[in-house]
Amino acid sequence: MEKIIIKTPAQIEGIRKSSKLAGQTLEFIAPFVKEGVSTEFLDQKIEAFIRENGAIPATLGYGGYPKSCCISLNEVICHGIPSEKTILKSGDILNIDVTTILDGYYGDTSKMYTVGEVSPIAQELIEVTKHCLDLGIQQVRPGNQFGNIGFAISKYAKAKGFSVVYEFCGHGCGVDFHEEPQIDHTSRRNTGPIMKPGMTFTIEPMINQGRASAVVDKADKWTARTIDNKLSAQFEHTILITETGFEVLTDVTGEYE
Repeated sequence: MEKIIIKTPAQIEGIRKSSKLAGQTLEFIAPFVKEGVSTEFLDQKIEAFIRENGAIPATLGYGGYPKSCCISLNEVICHGIPSEKTILKSGDILNIDVTTILDGYYGDTSKMYTVGEVSPIAQELIEVTKHCLDLGIQQVRPGNQFGNIGFAISKYAKAKGFSVVYEFCGHGCGVDFHEEPQIDHTSRRNTGPIMKPGMTFTIEPMINQGRASAVVDKADKWTARTIDNKLSAQFEHTILITETGFEVLTDVTGEYE
């Protein structure tokens, strides 16, 4: 197993800048998320914004992935491919996931958006998923174990009647797109590696309305959907373990000050 990278102060500063840009990208795209817009249009806007700010989109060409972000609607759990054919309509919920490479450093974040009036269950799912992310972040501090992130997330999600996707996980991130450790969003208490200052990683819970399982489209080999076609939601931040706790590197609105 590869070792978890403890970042140097210079690396942390680079990751912080890239993460800030990733967060700003999600703020930038928000006004364009509306009825009648294609996900391809959103992808083009995102790519242009990232490049105008001196960075490149990490997903473009990664493992053959064809676009500059992932846009996952309704029953799509993750890795939804933007398309001219996918037009947003009232009632849709969608996750937009962006990863920037700025001066060689990575920042990875995603959030949920809604189009028009959404159903009460969709709104509840989004709120529970956001709280799952917050509960996971609250577990981040030196000396704690990574398994406690997934334990906190799954305990809350299941108490609210939702399920936690186990086939995809968070990951170390910063000097590479995907590093150690793997951050499971459902796990046993007091398991996993010990958290240490200088580690950077994502927490990105994917919470389903129905069953936890995913099925990946055979045609495009990327799009992961819920097995029962019920709704899924996700939020993601890139986080740094500090000497005393955490810094949410992709938070550009001051929510976690």
